[in-house]
Amino acid sequence: MIRRPGRLALVAVLLAAGGLLVTSALNDTLTYYRTPGEVATDPTVARDRVRLAGEVVPGSLRRDGEVVVFRLADGGHEVTVRQRGMPPDTFREGEEAVVEGRLGTDGLFHADHVVLRHGNEYGPSSSARPEPTDAR
Repeated sequence: MIRRPGRLALVAVLLAAGGLLVTSALNDTLTYYRTPGEVATDPTVARDRVRLAGEVVPGSLRRDGEVVVFRLADGGHEVTVRQRGMPPDTFREGEEAVVEGRLGTDGLFHADHVVLRHGNEYGPSSSARPEPTDAR
């Protein structure tokens, strides 16, 4: 029979091992948000997988087969993004977007996922609203 201090030590070791496994698994799933300014001033912040948020620069969108290249801007800084595959249908220049991926050694942000940012107000557009009628 294991003595009480021995049991406590065994439980402590098992809990520590379980905690290390959970922490390791969570580190692989964490993705931090960065801005083009942060990436431009310190490229090492995007060497690991990150989410890059900014506005798609008007005139920067190019499609070459299955590759889409565009620039994201924020605060006067721009980062060129290269993504394989087509972004969502609502992807437009001048709109906010978030891309997931890594900054390559070539200076391009290689994205594998594009998410569009939407405002928090939803409703019909002004053209869809009925005109007021004069009901006398």
